[in-house]
Amino acid sequence: MTFKTLDDLTDIAGKRVLVRVDLNVPVKDGQVTDATRIERVVPTIRELSEKGAKVILLAHFGRPKGEPVADMSLSLIAPAVEDILDQRVHFAADCIGDKAAAAIAGMNDGDVLLLENTRFHKGEEKNDAEFTKALAANGDIYVNDAFSAAHRAHSSTEGLARLLPAYAGRTMQAELEALEKGLGNPKRPVVAIVGGAKVSTKIDLLMNLVKKVDALVIGGGMANTFIAARGTNVGKSLCEHDLADTAKQIMIEAATAGCAIVLPVDGVVAREFKAGADNEVVDIEAIPADAMVLDVGPKSIAAVNEWVSKAETLVWNGPLGAFEIAPFDKATVAVAKHAAARTKSGALVSVAGGGDTVSAMNHAGVADDLTYVSTAGGAFLEWMEGKPLPGVDILHQQK
Repeated sequence: MTFKTLDDLTDIAGKRVLVRVDLNVPVKDGQVTDATRIERVVPTIRELSEKGAKVILLAHFGRPKGEPVADMSLSLIAPAVEDILDQRVHFAADCIGDKAAAAIAGMNDGDVLLLENTRFHKGEEKNDAEFTKALAANGDIYVNDAFSAAHRAHSSTEGLARLLPAYAGRTMQAELEALEKGLGNPKRPVVAIVGGAKVSTKIDLLMNLVKKVDALVIGGGMANTFIAARGTNVGKSLCEHDLADTAKQIMIEAATAGCAIVLPVDGVVAREFKAGADNEVVDIEAIPADAMVLDVGPKSIAAVNEWVSKAETLVWNGPLGAFEIAPFDKATVAVAKHAAARTKSGALVSVAGGGDTVSAMNHAGVADDLTYVSTAGGAFLEWMEGKPLPGVDILHQQK
């Protein structure tokens, strides 16, 4: 590995360790509704605490735009962290200055302290040198365990690694190791599945993938844009007709790179988008003018699963159909279960993430059976697009 991990940290009892975590979790009526991101950082917090470090958590919550906002205070999240960690979590009403210093001064070895939202200061998102110095004054060591924020060059994600000895936390380490297996240095053949609604949001992603994978499966609403670009009528299906030339260019780039493009050959169509709507399976060349494609059909599922069976590495972003509404979840669930079975047998490395993908894998009941499911969202997508991730790059530079 080209970055330091907690394995490289020794004799940290009594040391102040600043740990960047992602606590930007959904909250409704004062309660955290999805604690996945909190659960992911528990191993790092617990390991440091058990080694006697003073664990000081840095995080953001929402988009307060550099000003204190009461309903974006991390004090709202602290009880959930405490419950999941099963350990007292102290709270400081600021992340720099006297309030932070006083709270840190009162810590015992092994204590955990959560500092207030870093984005309450304008310097955070600007990666301002003075603000970064003020953060660094709170610690002796920096650990980044927030891959999901690593695509931002902020003070708490990138700047601190320039001022303090920097290490990857366990979640960051697991993510980077999984991504290396996925696209960095994968076993071939590599198959990518990309779904979702629109091509317009994933042009960079598709252009990067066709140069790196052996086959690119395109599903979801975006498949309609490719199908229409070939001259096929897609009825009332979600389709970005103005991106026909972009779709054609992606197909040309794929052919040049020797990457197979796998598009649906049949689809499940309906006249209305609602649960239990009357539906039928039609060949992709026979989509009724008054209907919309809401899932790929059985022949397409078989074709995708054939590619998954050939693959040694699978990278997945986005569902194949409108999986939130039955019965249009069949394709996503069927392929996910096939990928999970091959992964469990040791035949496949499977990495999934970004947006609806986590929900889709949970819906299919396979999230724990794939090699790695990333909760990182934007950072995962930017990695798939081949873009630099400042919070990761700086860790590599510290090795």
